[in-house]
Amino acid sequence: MSALDEGADVHAASDDGRTLFEVLADGDYPDDETYVVHRGLTCFSVMNAYPYTSGHLMVLPRRAVPDLSDLTPGEHDELWATVRDAVAAVRAAFQPGGVNVGLNLGHAAGAGIPDHLHVHVVPRWPGDTNFTTTVANVRILPESLADSWLRVCDAWPV
Repeated sequence: MSALDEGADVHAASDDGRTLFEVLADGDYPDDETYVVHRGLTCFSVMNAYPYTSGHLMVLPRRAVPDLSDLTPGEHDELWATVRDAVAAVRAAFQPGGVNVGLNLGHAAGAGIPDHLHVHVVPRWPGDTNFTTTVANVRILPESLADSWLRVCDAWPV
């Protein structure tokens, strides 16, 4: 059974109080099932299970912290270095016209898992905006999450 099984509640913590992201970072699940792209000492990168577009990934600390001010200096440095690498990988893998990089800190700001900050890295193309996601709650993706994961992994800077 995968940590990202269909119908899983991605907002719920594990039985031992860990967030889904902590389970992905430190669990025994294979990366090709969880779509973890990169693992660092204090941070990691994972494909978004509910992407806005192909190549949408997240960079986050391994431990659950709700705000940037809660990061240690080492986590802070690794987080932003990993964001830089994630942007480079997305650009190499998808050749987008641009990339959105952002955080939603706190429930009121739209954070889906507010107790575990995560930086979104989203490739964008001219004319790719539409209202399908917000109006119909539907995602239209030209490739599978597994295919996007492979592309980003192959393009990840060494």
